[in-house]
Amino acid sequence: MMEINKKVKVVAGVTPDAINFDELMAAQQPVILQGLVRQWPMVQAALNSHQSAMDYLKSFYNGRTVGSYWAGPEIKGRYGYNETLTDLNFERRRVPLTEMLESIQTHLYDDAPPSRYVGSTSIDACLPGFRAANDLPFTHPMFEQNPPLASIWLGNPSVVAAHYDAPNNIACCVAGKRRFTLFPPDQIANLYPGPLEPTPGGQAISLVDFANPDLERFPGFSQALEVAQVADLEPGDALFYPSMWWHQVEGLDRFNVMINYWWNTSPGYMGTPMNVLKHALLSLRDRPKHEREAWRSVFDYYVFGEVEQSRAHIPEHARGELAPLDDIRARQLRAWLINRLNR
Repeated sequence: MMEINKKVKVVAGVTPDAINFDELMAAQQPVILQGLVRQWPMVQAALNSHQSAMDYLKSFYNGRTVGSYWAGPEIKGRYGYNETLTDLNFERRRVPLTEMLESIQTHLYDDAPPSRYVGSTSIDACLPGFRAANDLPFTHPMFEQNPPLASIWLGNPSVVAAHYDAPNNIACCVAGKRRFTLFPPDQIANLYPGPLEPTPGGQAISLVDFANPDLERFPGFSQALEVAQVADLEPGDALFYPSMWWHQVEGLDRFNVMINYWWNTSPGYMGTPMNVLKHALLSLRDRPKHEREAWRSVFDYYVFGEVEQSRAHIPEHARGELAPLDDIRARQLRAWLINRLNR
């Protein structure tokens, strides 16, 4: 069993209309906003009973099917790969939300229930009206061009293996208890990501079983533990964590519901960094080491270094693709890339 001594910072007394986004974004550290959404009717229903929480969700449900994970009790709610890493250890199904809730209810008090999970489902798409009384106001100027995406996650006891997400995140625990185990982005090597595909949710996941880590196979994980942080959430608590932080998420109760808000801080016309990684795998990774090192210097100069170093000595009228990116230049770059990739 792993031991993590550092707890995520807790801030109490924050109201939904007084979240200090400037401070959160500047610190780039996870923060628990204790009791932030405790006044939501959804949370109050969940505090009453599991059945009340399910009934409250059903009162908004419009009948659209949702993506879901189904597995037997043998995986103990730990969604990931099979033993050979050639496939996932659960079955994906699109089902009515009511079917999922009824299955969870049927096995609610089993000692070893079958694993049931609904991940990252648009609230507006399947629960219209829910956000009228269960929502956060995002009035900070940061959100004018990047409104958050609101999603719901629910299931019985679950473990979603450590992974990262490109957007920033506020995760609201609205039913059951949750535990997040978080690591800064630079710990990727010590978390031993699995294949880039298939994946449970789009990003590679850590192969380390945090409950029983194999330190002979994954020796670097002990270093990751030294900088890990744990956040234990009660119903009504929320957790902010920055873009690209690795996080394992555990649903600890018999029925668990989370509402989360994802947002980017970059303009919508910018490309997806994962596309860069995939193109680098195609174009750079298997070149000789001396070539890769040379290209590392090129990328450091044009991409990862100070922006002005690559263009300060060039007159503004001649900077071309090195000029600040806008929608028009983004379209031009995208068209050039598509043309080259199609050759």
